[in-house]
Amino acid sequence: MLTGRYEKFKTLRQHGGLSGFTKIIESPHDYFDSGHSSTSISSALGLLTGRSLLGNNDKVIAVIGDGALTGGMAMEALSHAGQLAKNLIVILNDNQMSISENTGSLSKYLSRLTMTAQYQSFRYRFDRMVDRLPFINKHMTNLIFRLKRGLKGVFYKNNLFIDLGFEYVGPLNGHNIEELELVLNRVKKLRRPVVVHVITQKGKGYSPAENDPTTFHGVGPFCISDGKVEKFDTLSFTEAFSNIMLDLGEKNPKIAAVTAAMMKGTGLTAFAHRYPDRFFDVGIAEQHAITFAGGLAKAGMKPVAAIYSTFMQRAIDQVIHDVALQRVPVIMALDRAGAVPGDGETHQGLYDISLFRPIPNLTLLAPASAVELELCMEWAVQQNMPVVIRYPKSSCPTEQTAFATPIEEGRGVKVTEAENAKLLFVCTGGIFPEVLETSRLLLLKGIPNDIYNLRFLKPLDKKYFLKTVSDYKAVVFVEDGVRIGGIGTYLETLIQEHFPDIKSLVCGFPDSFLPQGKRSEVLESAGLAPFQLAMQAEILLSHLNICANSDTPVII
Repeated sequence: MLTGRYEKFKTLRQHGGLSGFTKIIESPHDYFDSGHSSTSISSALGLLTGRSLLGNNDKVIAVIGDGALTGGMAMEALSHAGQLAKNLIVILNDNQMSISENTGSLSKYLSRLTMTAQYQSFRYRFDRMVDRLPFINKHMTNLIFRLKRGLKGVFYKNNLFIDLGFEYVGPLNGHNIEELELVLNRVKKLRRPVVVHVITQKGKGYSPAENDPTTFHGVGPFCISDGKVEKFDTLSFTEAFSNIMLDLGEKNPKIAAVTAAMMKGTGLTAFAHRYPDRFFDVGIAEQHAITFAGGLAKAGMKPVAAIYSTFMQRAIDQVIHDVALQRVPVIMALDRAGAVPGDGETHQGLYDISLFRPIPNLTLLAPASAVELELCMEWAVQQNMPVVIRYPKSSCPTEQTAFATPIEEGRGVKVTEAENAKLLFVCTGGIFPEVLETSRLLLLKGIPNDIYNLRFLKPLDKKYFLKTVSDYKAVVFVEDGVRIGGIGTYLETLIQEHFPDIKSLVCGFPDSFLPQGKRSEVLESAGLAPFQLAMQAEILLSHLNICANSDTPVII
């Protein structure tokens, strides 16, 4: 709203509207695209250093939240910035929140810095007095800050930011505009790195957000008058996972839950309340979360690390080196896999299949319903190997009889069967509802077809899969991940090697980033909406001279 986008603000997080994050194409004020936390200091330091090398000595300001400061990348950047001693200002917005309430010793440390009421009162009066002395204000800025640093020594025995090579200013009342302007005007005269510590309240000015800052962190549609947020009409995959974790925790005292600042988002709030000794929120530190879970597993626990698919990208090395290489039995629950509504390019969960399938010793499952998710979780707990279970941000579909079929390693289930079907849809679980609608569109046109849900994306029982597809003339693979490196391209190659007469088609996300929108809009942008899938299937069948037959009986 401060950068010329007020008129479009009503389109925020909608298809074709404003992004919920900084975006270069939206405004010249957005220098860097951003969606994941803990990156601002690194990008600002790089920008500042580059501009300095090109002869520009202006300041660059990085704004970072205290939650983001729990990410290792932020600490790495602070260390480097202190070493380079560049003209960088870091504004630390401290509201004791990331998405959920902050945890960990760093949060407690920042809280201690805000508890020095004596110094804060003196500092504010001192700043006002100095501001009335033009000569001192203009020519003795460095001396003033050195004096204030000495006075802080009376109240602080140490300060992390000072030890890293920064000047430290604060804590300040972030809702006192006059005070902020006074301090920032003085800070900009310094020629070395500075941390300005600002205390704010998340959701300030809107009581529902003040009372429930976690829900309103990245909120969708809601009623302004009472703050009631729009929710799924039916059980969501996240809610199903939450219920499953409670049941598993009750049955098995070795079950532990790990998350990276996403207790509520991943559905672990109930587990945390019921089993606080077995719940661990490590802050915005996905890398640590996975290796920590590996350590828990080595000790004999059964850890479940629940992390959004898009954030799991940060921990690929840990999955490979600290879990898969050693066959450590960590269960990784990837929420928000596939198309993610609202959050845009940075939050789509489209890459986990391509990232995890090549990793040895790793099992990858994609349940299509709440029942299948429960079966997959129960099966995973019994394994002595790492298991990844991916599921979407959406409502669970209506249960099908086949979903209750017991898990057999490497095998999926045929969900629907139609008489005389020559077309088979093979899908990953997260996109099953759209494939089911596609199937029904074709049935209405008299084109019988069947649906096979893979369940296992790795390992794969090849003989069983080949036997399943051998009775069909055409196979359409549909996955809620990118086509490049996906399961569809692999299975298509497998079919072509053994059944060259079977026509096949792979439908997945394209080699491009997709903007925000509703789930249906994101899928349509990728060519994966049911009507689009049906059209592509008809084109494939036309090459085989298979025509629609409205008299064909159908069994579902």
